[in-house]
Amino acid sequence: MTNLTTFSPIASAAGGALIGLSAVILMAFHGRIAGISGIVSRLFPPYTDDGSGGRLAFVAGLVVAPFGVSLVTGITPLQIVSGNLPLMVGAGLLVGFGSVWGNGCTSGHGVCGIARLSPRSLAATSTFMASAILTVFVTRHLIGG
Repeated sequence: MTNLTTFSPIASAAGGALIGLSAVILMAFHGRIAGISGIVSRLFPPYTDDGSGGRLAFVAGLVVAPFGVSLVTGITPLQIVSGNLPLMVGAGLLVGFGSVWGNGCTSGHGVCGIARLSPRSLAATSTFMASAILTVFVTRHLIGG
């Protein structure tokens, strides 16, 4: 296994371009925002419409993508998951609550909302980026994690 977390400008730019392209295609052909929290939440009741197949394919693509990278490059991306179950549960609940409270997630607000110059998305993205920066600073420099 190889650790692919080292910053690479070309891979980062290509990934960003693909995310932007997928958001534009979803908006152009379906009139929908490419927000993961909204896509996933609409896979479950009470939502019953003809779009569930497309939403399921979108989420499946997120899960299958590392395997595609491995097939194309021969490098298996290293996935690191914390063994601290209470930390993961707490983090998951906070992210889920934040997505509901903020009416969207990083992909919906950060990619699609900022591209549309949405004031609400600018505020939401500024808030979660500041929270992320503060969290990394506290855990790495004050707590030492």
